[in-house]
Amino acid sequence: MSLPTKRLFIAGHRGLVGSALVRHYEKLPGWQIITRDKQDLDLRDERAVRAFFEKEQPEYVIMSAAKVGGIQANRTKPVTFLLDNLKIQNAVIEACHDYKVKKLLFLGSTCIYPKTAEMPLREDSLLTGPMEPTNLPYSVAKIAGITLCQAYRRQFGCDFITAMPANLYGPGDNFHPEDSHVLPSLMRKFHLAATEKQSSVTLWGTGSPSREFTHCDDLADACAFLLDHYSGEEIVNVGSGEEIRIREAAEVLRVVTGFKGDVVWDTSMPDGNPRRLLDVQRLQNLGWKAKIPFRDGVASTYQWYCQNIAEARA
Repeated sequence: MSLPTKRLFIAGHRGLVGSALVRHYEKLPGWQIITRDKQDLDLRDERAVRAFFEKEQPEYVIMSAAKVGGIQANRTKPVTFLLDNLKIQNAVIEACHDYKVKKLLFLGSTCIYPKTAEMPLREDSLLTGPMEPTNLPYSVAKIAGITLCQAYRRQFGCDFITAMPANLYGPGDNFHPEDSHVLPSLMRKFHLAATEKQSSVTLWGTGSPSREFTHCDDLADACAFLLDHYSGEEIVNVGSGEEIRIREAAEVLRVVTGFKGDVVWDTSMPDGNPRRLLDVQRLQNLGWKAKIPFRDGVASTYQWYCQNIAEARA
């Protein structure tokens, strides 16, 4: 006898997180994965989202869809990052309530936490100080999504939970020179420099900030764990609990890509947040820990990038 099938909508399944979620849930029995491409469903369109929920009747939703980008993209397109994310979140979260979704997992970002908050970042540091200005619109949108999920839980008893991933990387990442985050941006630069035999690579800032990088497959595993084992209003941080300086991460990428030239740091460009490390004690106490070491994850990601460079978002 076959197990009952649970219908799961993975919003944003083409992105870094969404594609990892699809890979993960395809291996798990008892789940029917529901997806839609952007051209088939604009999540900013409330009517289209409601029509989709009416037709598909998902029982579970993981909200990984978002307008994302690095420092440069956030600096030049603040209206886009704020409005697009608010529209996406509002449409999907409201539909989850109205169409009686059993459980929603909303994914935020570490950029929601104050710039000067004590490290490692605890979940209760939210809204205790000013945020990093370079990605403020995106941060405000994500905080609104968290608050909306909490409000639905308080007012209507909805089982909506929220998780905050650390900086992510892995297969399916965005390698665009203007819109990518730090690790894929560095990987693309070193790859081009290595293949074109350039004498040097110029990187933004001083290289002194530190980041906690989490492989997208680890995050997918954590999401599945939370969907099965957590039900509460409090945010849950998801990360490796380890940090590395950007300068050190660049050295790992230099080795992995085989680049032999010099690295030049353009100190006229911004560093962004000086440090980002999550306190992941809450998640570890629930019974989950990250499994993929940074160097191994970077090497496998670079292998994927080289094999899929024609299709990679670059």
